[in-house]
Amino acid sequence: MVKRKTDHFYLVREDMLSEAMLKTVEAKKLLESGKVENVSEAAELLDMSRSAYYKYKDGIFPFHAMVKEKIVTLSIHLEDQSGALSKLLAIIAEEGGNVLTINQTIPLQGRANLTLSIETAAMTSNINRLVYRIETLEYIERVEVIGSGT
Repeated sequence: MVKRKTDHFYLVREDMLSEAMLKTVEAKKLLESGKVENVSEAAELLDMSRSAYYKYKDGIFPFHAMVKEKIVTLSIHLEDQSGALSKLLAIIAEEGGNVLTINQTIPLQGRANLTLSIETAAMTSNINRLVYRIETLEYIERVEVIGSGT
């Protein structure tokens, strides 16, 4: 009978990590945000080897990624354009988020404020990628995470 190794986790201060570990975290952020298309591009941009990335990628995560939120509330300022809300909701659905509540102000001077509560348990990526994708929409002025919890 083969004895299975148990995973142990440690909380380590950032300045104690090796340069390769820190660059791996940065590479993962670049890949998740879509700023780079592949590991080779991320490694080149960060001046690291691909082998270092692959060595650490499954073992190092930002603390917030390990404590996955289940419900996140976003505040979004958007221009009043036809189809804007529909496109925004499509992105949330593509990322696997489930909209629980939507509150939108009446548009004044061509702008509206929107508050969304999103269940994130089934999301395929993290909340940072979702926020980045929303921010890149042309009619979005600002996106803020105003709350999170279970």
